[in-house]
Amino acid sequence: MSKNSLGIIAGKGNYPLLLAESARKQGVEELYAVAFRRETDPAIEKLVDKVDWLYVGEMGKFLNCFEASGVKRAVMAGQISPKNLFNVRMDRIALNMISNLKERNAKTIFAAIGDLLEGVNVELSAASLFMENCMPEAGLITQRDFSETEAKDAALGVRVAEATTQLNIGQTVVVKEGTILAVEAFEGTDAAIKRGGEQGGAGSVVIKAAGKDHDMRFDIPVIGERTLRSMKKAGATALAVEAGKSIFLGVDKLAAQADKLGIAIKAVEISYD
Repeated sequence: MSKNSLGIIAGKGNYPLLLAESARKQGVEELYAVAFRRETDPAIEKLVDKVDWLYVGEMGKFLNCFEASGVKRAVMAGQISPKNLFNVRMDRIALNMISNLKERNAKTIFAAIGDLLEGVNVELSAASLFMENCMPEAGLITQRDFSETEAKDAALGVRVAEATTQLNIGQTVVVKEGTILAVEAFEGTDAAIKRGGEQGGAGSVVIKAAGKDHDMRFDIPVIGERTLRSMKKAGATALAVEAGKSIFLGVDKLAAQADKLGIAIKAVEISYD
């Protein structure tokens, strides 16, 4: 591929698709993707020049595909179902990678993948590459602002997130009337939101943060339509996200959807003092 090329490690959801579209609009001439069976949206094939389809756990093939592609930089976009990291058949390279990790979480696993990519001369770039205009700065995103109760719950959730993100536990906290209903672990954002709704019913606030010194190459908080649907189903009424470190998959579209659902959204500064 040409020097003006990009590789996409394409996980679930719309993020890989929007990234491909944005990269193309910003002048990337050649797009290559590694996609995962039972995970990646097949629509990726219409947006890139070449796709190699793999199963999660085929790390040797993954590295061989990237090396053969000729791309020199890649971006991780979209999630892989957390359960797949335990329930799939891994090849020797993947097993060795996992066995060498003292702790297994998003940070350590994805950092290890980045190291393996460097071994085949592929640089793992920030996941926000070509998506910078989808990362709102501090301020109100929806028409409705937080109520007094929602604002207090958001402030509490931010304090909790300051601690949990530094421990690499998770990025999401759910709060209602001063009570911590759920803290995301390995199950993912939607499952944490659901658990919060089951515990406290309607009226909760969801907080999503990247964390102090977050490695922007992977696991950046991403907000999409599925997030809002999960919140509506759980009865959550407000969402606070870390300003400048959260990707919205279509800010205007999501703001309009949130307004219809009665969900208030704000991007907030987090100091990590």
